[in-house]
Amino acid sequence: MDSSQLLGITTFTYMFSTILYAIIFIFKAKKLGPAATIFTIVAFLVQTAGLLLRWQESYTLGYGHAPLTNMYESVVFFAWTIIALYLLIEWKFKTRVIGTFAVPFAFLAMAYASFATGINKEISPLVPALQSNWLLAHVITCFIGYAAFAVAAGLGIMYLVKNMSETRQTTNDESLLGTLPPLKVIDDITHKTMVFGFLWLSVGIITGAIWANSAWGTYWSWDPKETWSLITWFIYAITLHARYTRGWGGTRIAWLAIFGFISVIFTYYGVNFLLSGLHSYGSN
Repeated sequence: MDSSQLLGITTFTYMFSTILYAIIFIFKAKKLGPAATIFTIVAFLVQTAGLLLRWQESYTLGYGHAPLTNMYESVVFFAWTIIALYLLIEWKFKTRVIGTFAVPFAFLAMAYASFATGINKEISPLVPALQSNWLLAHVITCFIGYAAFAVAAGLGIMYLVKNMSETRQTTNDESLLGTLPPLKVIDDITHKTMVFGFLWLSVGIITGAIWANSAWGTYWSWDPKETWSLITWFIYAITLHARYTRGWGGTRIAWLAIFGFISVIFTYYGVNFLLSGLHSYGSN
């Protein structure tokens, strides 16, 4: 069995996890909670094995690099970090319904990596710009931040849905939305997740600047990817600043979590395909 087969199994297992979490939410089938968690953990372990095997395969081919160097590998790693962070949140806050809004992001990422046309899934030698140990530090830190922002966006959607029902006074303990955590709890987890992501994105931008200096002789060149990374960083910086200084919370933070993640997606995906620059190697 090779890494592609393991990652293919991961895609379908995340799909089953997504279905289970949806059933738990829609039909209030709490008995399926442990099964959803087990499916997610199994998929995470299979994906981890797939990533490690792909790393080993690159050495077998004589390239010897971590599986983080093209769009396919980065999307797979993005899904891996989302699930790692989600499982940590589920363990910490003891609530599985968040999986309904977080796990689908990982499934969609893996489905895109597995089935989208135009993505190069082959293990290829590194271009000169990627032959740096700073690559690992930069990519890993950025994607931990991206994963946190994905989960925060899911929590933002959860907050808005629950808040809308409570505004209409349609929520009670027996209703579908009554199974969601209280608004205050969702808001608190959203905020903490955004802080976590912001710290990692900051480290990612710093390590990226150091990597750029070693690869191109300058720390910052206003490449489209760099520019949009800075825009994304400012969106979260302003959001957190408003939270601390003006007490913003609730729907404002929920919307900003969603808006920030849209900026993340454009920085990560859109820039590679719509704007040419130093990061264009990551578009296939």
